[in-house]
Amino acid sequence: MSEAIIYLEPDSTLSLQSQIRQKLIDAILKGAFPPGSRLPSSRKLAEQLQVARNTVVLAYEQLLGEGFIESRERSGIFVSGNVLDGRIGYDGAPSSLQEPGGNWRDRIRLRLDRRPGFQWPQDWQQHPFPFIEGHFDASLYPTAQWREASRLALGARLVQESTVTESGADDPMLLEQIRTKMLPRRGIVASPDQILITLGERNALYILSRLLMDADVRVAMEDPGSPVLRQLLQQTGARLMAQPVDECGMVINSRLQRAQVIHVTPSHQVPTAVTMPNERRQALLAQANQHDQLIIEDDYEHEHNYLGNPHPAVRSMDTENRVIYVSGLPKVLAPGLRIGFIVAAPELIREARRLRQMMVGRPSLINQRTAALFLSLGHYDSFMNRLHKTMGERWDALRQALNHYHRGHEINHPTVGGTALWVESPSHIDVNTLVAEAARRGILIEPDTHYYSGRGRSRNYFRMGVTSIPKDRIRDGVQQLEQLIQKLSGERLERLDSQDPGLLDGDALQQLLSGATIRYKTFYRDPCTIKLKSDGRMLGRAGYADEDRDEGRWWVEDDLYCRQWRHWSYGEPGAYRVTVHGDHIRWWRTSGELVDSAIIERSDAKLD
Repeated sequence: MSEAIIYLEPDSTLSLQSQIRQKLIDAILKGAFPPGSRLPSSRKLAEQLQVARNTVVLAYEQLLGEGFIESRERSGIFVSGNVLDGRIGYDGAPSSLQEPGGNWRDRIRLRLDRRPGFQWPQDWQQHPFPFIEGHFDASLYPTAQWREASRLALGARLVQESTVTESGADDPMLLEQIRTKMLPRRGIVASPDQILITLGERNALYILSRLLMDADVRVAMEDPGSPVLRQLLQQTGARLMAQPVDECGMVINSRLQRAQVIHVTPSHQVPTAVTMPNERRQALLAQANQHDQLIIEDDYEHEHNYLGNPHPAVRSMDTENRVIYVSGLPKVLAPGLRIGFIVAAPELIREARRLRQMMVGRPSLINQRTAALFLSLGHYDSFMNRLHKTMGERWDALRQALNHYHRGHEINHPTVGGTALWVESPSHIDVNTLVAEAARRGILIEPDTHYYSGRGRSRNYFRMGVTSIPKDRIRDGVQQLEQLIQKLSGERLERLDSQDPGLLDGDALQQLLSGATIRYKTFYRDPCTIKLKSDGRMLGRAGYADEDRDEGRWWVEDDLYCRQWRHWSYGEPGAYRVTVHGDHIRWWRTSGELVDSAIIERSDAKLD
């Protein structure tokens, strides 16, 4: 078989017919197939591409109708002789690059960091373990429901509707749906004149930065925080304040009083994913009222909490109109759609609309109406419920896997929801080295380096997301990541000393553990208590309200402490060597690696 003139991409979202048409047009316009050159017959091209002949026939028919190719009787299919007519500069051969000139380096006044954030590989979907936050696997997309809304929007002839007459006005149906369907989920009450539709969240933040910030304004943002936001704010000339983050989100202290504008992600902080409690939200509002500050509340993730109810948005607590709320439709609905919105005082919305109109014009009314119909038909509510359930299952699977395998550290920023976890890398392993080595094994994780205000600064954390990886791959991915960490750790791993005087044999284990209570903290810092009953039963409770419970059995066999939970540790049996020093107990794999440590208590005897 002769070599194919074009190649099809198996992972393309286009149909085979559309791919063939697109590839041929691209080759013709670039001069690979000059005017008048002959193309293979539909039969031959179908054989080369290993597709049905009818697929090629339909593609050729479309190109014939568009004038790119022509059919000559008893001769074949040829590139049209005049296909490149009117294209300035075409001389029958591929054009050469122009010589450099114009002194462009000195003329460009605004220079942006080319890589403000971590760059995922373009073929991330081909990696078996993409722990990526912000990209979504195709299984989550509500194809049928979005297609229905799009069909209805296209049939509405919205552009000609008399309901949208004001220049730059947004679709009133979408404004109403946001006002009555989306904002009440966050406790926000707003009128239509308090809402502006934007081309996504970043467009909203850009508009606000241009309206509210200049060299005389000091802006506080979280550290670690969004690298894209940091670059955006820097371009305004504003003075940036890197405000630290703890387990409750942005720290509220006297230093923060110097800012005129505060940007905050209280629902799930970027990147740690911690949720700001109501007490701190109230403190933030009180300080803003006292010191005449504005708050930009970036609610990019709508506060998906799985261990409790979501908190009301800061905007919903605001009584002085100081909070500017930024949010949008979830990216998973249509990554290229970019429907975001701002909720703020009418005076700010009016100016924002004028700036938006000057910059990019009004976001497509067809897209706005499609989103409005998606909301009005009830698809949004059912989709969000399904998304919440799916993300909750994945998030819990990631926590459980990290708790089972990554027991070297507790997480310093415990979360109650979201779509990512902020995980500590061992201090002796550079996080960038870990990220690079993991990627070579098909495991995609994100380093912390670009989230901090100092360039190249790192505290040796990495981020693991669940929006792009199915639940059934999470455990295997975490296990392989932990095996890599052990390999990179080399001789630094603490191993069991067979001469350790605290190493217990079978009799000592039976005597020690019967009736004992073991207390420790999980990977995600929840307290956990295990009671080992004398009759071999095992009762476990975890969480601050003992909300996570399980039971199982324990026994001693061949000088090993053996146990099996009903649900915890995947319900699989485990066998460990045990050392005890005072009230400190440690259990080790039979191969010698440390598994975990805890405090052990006996009710009937005091440990020596």
